[in-house]
Amino acid sequence: MLAKVGQPLPATVVLPEQSKVDPITFWPRLALLAAFAVWGVVLIAQDYRTGEIGSSFLHRPLLIFHEAGHVVFRLLGHWMMVLGGSLGQLLMPAILGGALLIKNRDAFGASIGLWFLGVSLLDLAPYMYDALNPQLMLLSGRTGEEGGHDWIFLFSSLGLLQQSQFIGALVHKLGALTVVGALCWAGRVLRLEYVRESE
Repeated sequence: MLAKVGQPLPATVVLPEQSKVDPITFWPRLALLAAFAVWGVVLIAQDYRTGEIGSSFLHRPLLIFHEAGHVVFRLLGHWMMVLGGSLGQLLMPAILGGALLIKNRDAFGASIGLWFLGVSLLDLAPYMYDALNPQLMLLSGRTGEEGGHDWIFLFSSLGLLQQSQFIGALVHKLGALTVVGALCWAGRVLRLEYVRESE
């Protein structure tokens, strides 16, 4: 039974109870967790001040969600359309993780969705950091000082442009914590499955 809006999910959804582990899924999930852990560490270690994550494989699919977000949020006015790019790339992994957790009761799958959300934050951090002194090359082939930089517009409209580097660094830390938290959650789910199999 699904939890009502405003009520927390039952603990058995976040850390599900299973009577027996299926080795066909357990060992591949363990290998997947190890791969995502290594990948997460590599992405966290990339320098957000230079936009190093922009050359990673995951930047490209996140960019598709980013651009789709501009289109979806266009209906809510110009300001929301600009913010919609960043919202789009954050909402997709959040929706994926939420659907896996609530609909499928797949806590491990949801933890990977959370991992992607953390990586999406890591991917946004350089864009935010870049707003004060734009150096990143945008899709237009120009840097943001010539226009088209979402976060120059957003921070300027909020009077926060001078704090953009601090906010970018903070978002990078939040992304790193989210990635680590997701990995810990996935590890806990697999550990519980292994313990129950050993009993």
